[in-house]
Amino acid sequence: MAPASPAPPAPPPAPSPPPAAPARRLLPLVLPALVVGVVCALILLGVSLLAERLQDVLWETLPDALGVGRYSSLWMVAMLTATGLAVGLALRAVPGRGGPDPATTGLVDAPMRPGVVPGLLLVTVLALAGGVSLGPENPITAANVALAFWLGRRFAPGAPGELWVALAAAGTIGALFGTPIAAALILSETLASQPGPGAFWDRLFAPLAAGAAGALTMSLIAEPSFDLSLPAYSGPHWGDLLAALLIASAGALLGLLAVYAFPVAHRVFAALRHPVLALTAGGLVLGLLGALGGHLTLFKGLDEVKVLAEDPDGWSAAEFAGMAVVKAAALTVAATCGFRGGRIFPAVFAGVALGFCAHALVDAVPPSLAVSCAVLGILLAVTRQGWVSLFTAAVLVSDASVLPLLCAATLPAWLLVTGRPQMQLDGDGKPLR
Repeated sequence: MAPASPAPPAPPPAPSPPPAAPARRLLPLVLPALVVGVVCALILLGVSLLAERLQDVLWETLPDALGVGRYSSLWMVAMLTATGLAVGLALRAVPGRGGPDPATTGLVDAPMRPGVVPGLLLVTVLALAGGVSLGPENPITAANVALAFWLGRRFAPGAPGELWVALAAAGTIGALFGTPIAAALILSETLASQPGPGAFWDRLFAPLAAGAAGALTMSLIAEPSFDLSLPAYSGPHWGDLLAALLIASAGALLGLLAVYAFPVAHRVFAALRHPVLALTAGGLVLGLLGALGGHLTLFKGLDEVKVLAEDPDGWSAAEFAGMAVVKAAALTVAATCGFRGGRIFPAVFAGVALGFCAHALVDAVPPSLAVSCAVLGILLAVTRQGWVSLFTAAVLVSDASVLPLLCAATLPAWLLVTGRPQMQLDGDGKPLR
């Protein structure tokens, strides 16, 4: 039998098309990024305005009509307890129960179902208006991410889902802080650890556009400001360096106390086995803490820190320390009993109060330095994000001369918090590391 003839050689593979130029890939993302950023800012603005109107009714109109002191201990306990009950009943009624357990969520998570968003926004408004010590950042970001992901996959199915998550997160964070720099810093820590095509700034291009759109929209409408208008810092001195290291470390230790109490408090409220009961009990505890620390320790804390900054000498060191500890405890209780909300803004209040405590103890420590270093330390412990902690601490005083000392103060504070548990639990109720 004749041997079989050899098979003809396979044709060479067709050459792959050259990759598109980076500019041609990035330009089509500008319009959707701008739209997402604007919509995220409008949703944040709408929720904030609605919460403010309801807050005026609950804390001014209603107690005045009843002849009760607006911020009397009785009214704080009654209102926070009623807020817990209302949020618990609302979570029972709304689709999706307001999303996952808030103790297990971070600032930017995987998108939830869009049907959960209305209920999540409802309970967020109730908590913000009722005086709960949580900010709007986590639930608003989750809502915007869910909507952007759902609409983006519906109208642009060819785009990767991660794009819509990044755009919504950047737009919301830019609107929250009034600047896209905050969004860029937060996302840079995530993008730097994720492999992906293109240069780092190529991947940051569209989120930065969304963050800029969100920040500009919020700034043009609401003009947000984090500047506490503290006395200008005169410049670094050797004594200031020691003070910065100690105050930032003290802030980190206060934050770590809250972090280690976090899973314990969560187990206590989970043992009640009913969300309505847990939230009502949590509201009662928050009311008692408010009665102990004063009405400035209620709410998310952004407006309240400005009250402290208007009169840094209006309270004693012990009173400032009490407010810092009470606010850290209120943050822990609110985030573990079931209220939906973020942890950055109440942590900022605790840091500001601690900074003023340091200034009251040692008058030679400039208040701008003390406040920025204390905020830096507690945010490092609570968020475990170095860039956003540095950024927030710096914008509170709007003084570039404190930056070298803040960078130095980051070192001992980071050594204290790195490798420690985070203020977030996994699905089994164990702290993330």
